[in-house]
Amino acid sequence: MATDYIVRLKCPYGDQEQLLVLENRNETLDQILGTSWDFECTVHGVQREMPLEAKRKSLPASPNPPRKKAKESDRPAPQQRSSKRISLHVPVWVSSSSRGENIFHEETTALLVNNNGGLLTLSTPLALGDTVIVANKRTHQEQECRVAYLGTVVQGKLQVGVAFKHPAPHFWGLTRREFRILKQIRVTVRGEDRNGNKFVQSVYAVDVSRHGARVQDIGHLTSPGDTIQLKRRWQSALFRVMWVGEMGTPQSGQVGILALDPKKNIWGITFP
Repeated sequence: MATDYIVRLKCPYGDQEQLLVLENRNETLDQILGTSWDFECTVHGVQREMPLEAKRKSLPASPNPPRKKAKESDRPAPQQRSSKRISLHVPVWVSSSSRGENIFHEETTALLVNNNGGLLTLSTPLALGDTVIVANKRTHQEQECRVAYLGTVVQGKLQVGVAFKHPAPHFWGLTRREFRILKQIRVTVRGEDRNGNKFVQSVYAVDVSRHGARVQDIGHLTSPGDTIQLKRRWQSALFRVMWVGEMGTPQSGQVGILALDPKKNIWGITFP
């Protein structure tokens, strides 16, 4: 006979607890206690933990009423996140160790990010609850993270959701020095591709600012850290490639660039 249960969960990064009501479950109490469940900490975001305790709903429960009804397959609605996720490709290094051994080091890209973590793709197999170190390749900042979500395999890599041990609103570079202007500007780009061959190509720069831009329709792929030259009419400037859009994603063929000399304005725009 189906039974309703109340389970008590605790955020691994703090003292916050969450009560969930599991309705119409066919599992036994021991099976409920042996299953991990999704919940959302108001500080650290989405988590998945084993229950601290579980009771049948008909039994006396905590005086605090349950905050949410959930089933094992439930996922928190996007609006319930403590920080909204945005699509922002950030090159990162991910590393981890188990009891000081089996250290792995993998270079990858964050696809969705927020103040409490992000969604990565990794070829290294991980398990829920594993601890990893995520380093932002642009800033070299590091954050200790916990694997809070395992998704589907895309192009041979597993989607992995990581949660920061402590909220880090500036880790991904979500706050920019200034607003960018959405405008398409045709420029000529010069650089070297990944094979070391020089190329010259006419492309469009979009989403521009005094300090950088996003360039689209680049057929010759470069790598983060490379230096390229952009020329518009008689003016030119050097930029550093900060990120490269992955194949098969909406950012494919795009690169994010940072001006090496922000005083040079080649865009023909008067910035505020």
